[in-house]
Amino acid sequence: MEQGMHGKVVLVTGGAKRVGAAICRRLHAAGASIAVHYRSSANEAQDLRKELNVQRADSAQCVQADLLELRALPVLVDKVVRHFGHLDALVNNASSFYAMPLAEITEQHWNDLIGTNLKAPLLLAQAAGAELRRRHGAIVNIADIHAERPMQGHLLYSVAKAGLVALTRGLAQELAPQVRVNAVAPGVIIWPEGAEWNDDEKRRKIVAHTLLKREGEPEDIARAVQFLLSEAPYITGQVISVDGGRSINI
Repeated sequence: MEQGMHGKVVLVTGGAKRVGAAICRRLHAAGASIAVHYRSSANEAQDLRKELNVQRADSAQCVQADLLELRALPVLVDKVVRHFGHLDALVNNASSFYAMPLAEITEQHWNDLIGTNLKAPLLLAQAAGAELRRRHGAIVNIADIHAERPMQGHLLYSVAKAGLVALTRGLAQELAPQVRVNAVAPGVIIWPEGAEWNDDEKRRKIVAHTLLKREGEPEDIARAVQFLLSEAPYITGQVISVDGGRSINI
């Protein structure tokens, strides 16, 4: 792969597994050094760090933090800058996701879903803002197509992702002209964990609503993130839907 991000340092939240790991691998293959953030997936994060460092020595590190602990966010950014010497990009990928009917929503659910999907990206951008300005860097937020069309039974999650889209556009204004801020909105990429998503008929109906009539892959999201970070110098404040056309066919 072309070394389009050689010398760049990227912090990827929730980078140890699933889509986050695909983003880490893609950006690393493009030449970037990667800070793999994790909360509890220590084994997966360490395995990924070792994998990347075998490919290129001292090009990856692991950074642990609970993104709901707001005091930990500036520390997280500082650890990355101290380890690599600078920070060029932030990918806000970490996210809580689960169904929660309106009648059952509690303050704890609010704190978790709004906290991971909206508050943490905001405060991480705040913590990294000065360094990203200095480096003329970029932020990519991982949103969701349901920010525009809320998912039944997932009200808080949908509201949080809608807020993340608004945050993307607001940060693009606040951090301009030095820092570009964009978002990628996935559709059906990896099925969520949980019994409700093990229903083959439910999956078939969802896939049927995509124009391309198939699921996407984590690499589809990773490609879009790489494009926004390294190949789109005149794009900011935008949301790219990577959903096989589902968002216009619901």
